Amino acid sequence: MAELLKGAPVTAALNEKLQGEVAELGKLGVLPGLAILRVGEREDDLAYERGALKRCNTIGIAVKQVVLPADVAQDELLKVVNDLNEDKSVHGVLIFQPLPKHLDAEAVRAALKPEKDVDGITDGSMAGVFSGRPIGYPPCTAKACMEILDFYGIDLTGKRVTVIGRSLVIGKPVAMMLLQKNATVTMCHTKTADLPGECAKAEVLVVAAGKAGVVNASYVREGQVVIDVGINVDNDGKLCGDVDFASVEPIVKAITPVPAGVGTVTTSVLAQHVIEAARRSLKARNS
Repeated sequence: MAELLKGAPVTAALNEKLQGEVAELGKLGVLPGLAILRVGEREDDLAYERGALKRCNTIGIAVKQVVLPADVAQDELLKVVNDLNEDKSVHGVLIFQPLPKHLDAEAVRAALKPEKDVDGITDGSMAGVFSGRPIGYPPCTAKACMEILDFYGIDLTGKRVTVIGRSLVIGKPVAMMLLQKNATVTMCHTKTADLPGECAKAEVLVVAAGKAGVVNASYVREGQVVIDVGINVDNDGKLCGDVDFASVEPIVKAITPVPAGVGTVTTSVLAQHVIEAARRSLKARNS
């Protein structure tokens, strides 16, 4: 039976650490602030927003909610983004995506200052992830994978890690962060020849394929650590990952469950980024 790499202990440890950091910033007269910018009433956005509000309240981060109608004009949305860029009480901005189709999402992302991009949606943040420099922030879900590996003491130095998925949300940024931890990374995708064979070579497997149950027993071997990033709904209406948990869990050494795995950690990572943004802002102001 595999060790379950649950997100709850990771979140609890992060929250305790972040509460202390908020208290230290408070002594310096700084209250970390997050702005949540939502266009429309998508249910998945609302669910994440509720989780983010709860997490920020627990940690002590101020939150400003900005809700715009689904038919908002491009110019109006860009004005709101610019206003948040200039608002000194806001250290981080979370813009829910995807935006309605009539909006130019690329222009909206480009309008957000990287130093306030706490969910890694700007080109500036991606430049920071790829260069290893403190420019912007990585996507929260990708960073959550790294927090789980770190919390459970999984040393990545010299390890062979296979990442399934090449999106800018998970695959590419998590591959860069794994490299920064001295892992040897192989990136795979839908066009990879012999995907099961490539996965079986790995000591750590990060699955962000976007397809329910795509990784089954034929992809894994004993001793592996599996990080399942997928969030899907199965035929019974239940949440499931990109890994066929029932067939994979008896084989591997450790695995994140879905739900209660990676997704549990993302809002704490969001809070972590807001606090870091507040710290950087204070440093820039004092320099």
